[in-house]
Amino acid sequence: MSLSQLNIHHVRNLRRASLNDANRINVLYGENGSGKTSVLEAVHLLGMARSFRTTSARTLISHGEPHCVVQGTVRSALTNGSVSLGVQRGGRGELSLRINGESVRTVASLVEQLPLQVINANSFDLLTGTPSARRQYLNWGVFHVEHRFFPEWQRFQRCIKQRNTGLRRDKLGGGELAVWTRELAKSGALLNDYRQAYFAQLAPLFRDLMQRLLPQLGELELRLRQGWDKRLSYEEALAASQASDREKGFTQVGPQRADLKVTVDGYPAADVLSRGQQKLVVCGLKLAQGQLMQSAGHSRCIYLVDDLPSELDTAHCQRVCEELDALQTQVFITCVAREDVARVWPGGEQPSMFHVEHGEISAR
Repeated sequence: MSLSQLNIHHVRNLRRASLNDANRINVLYGENGSGKTSVLEAVHLLGMARSFRTTSARTLISHGEPHCVVQGTVRSALTNGSVSLGVQRGGRGELSLRINGESVRTVASLVEQLPLQVINANSFDLLTGTPSARRQYLNWGVFHVEHRFFPEWQRFQRCIKQRNTGLRRDKLGGGELAVWTRELAKSGALLNDYRQAYFAQLAPLFRDLMQRLLPQLGELELRLRQGWDKRLSYEEALAASQASDREKGFTQVGPQRADLKVTVDGYPAADVLSRGQQKLVVCGLKLAQGQLMQSAGHSRCIYLVDDLPSELDTAHCQRVCEELDALQTQVFITCVAREDVARVWPGGEQPSMFHVEHGEISAR
């Protein structure tokens, strides 16, 4: 999977910009504020219909413009064909999605066409942020390797919404509550099975990667907490918490409470690792997902890496580049000076260089 063409209209300071010569490895360099990160943001908008920097569409759109538009062409090595994608966002949250010129209703359709991995400052949330950031990371991976996950996840969301609404209003009779609880138990158990199967493959890949990225680290462990007592089935856990759920007005146990934990010698990684070490762990988590997608026979995801050299010394920056190169997937990396990446990228295929200045992109 690779992005061969990108047209950007009114995304921050990129009022009209194009990237038509994207290759496998692409370095976007320029001064701070030139628009490098906004190019990555535009690619993310094309594949996810949202920014990775803000939840506000208004701040994403160039000042004085009613909307922003990103268009791109994606080539697939699996089908040897091309797909055109288009996303338009309005300042009031309006959203229009197109695939090959046809309107589509769900963002999931875009995600399937353009799987993306982002490594940026927000990625530290995988260690220091809330469990929702880690669940999002987990769900993204399961979505791409288990086709049954997304419809089951939708079913679970409907069930828990209905159950919570009834619990909040205290309007569910015993019979009705039993029905929603039974449906939630079935759906939640399936979601957990998909996550557990995925995690069983992800964890060893992550450990192997970290042995290469940070071999001097202590005993590193990645754990999955399913969201309820592992000694109980989900049906049993719901039954045990039913009285408390009624009292508090919401479902307290289940896949919606799942979490991932990274520990070093038994301590939370965020508490004992330096900022640079944390970045390497985050890179390991994101790279492991890319490896797993490939080993499962799925499309390669595209990596968007913002300011790779920050917080990493030359040796560790080179190790990350070697792992990215080994994936043989498309990469977009930003940095200030072109030498920041050129000097650490492994031999063989050389990166394509793009200078970004005042919201304009030029090949160099």
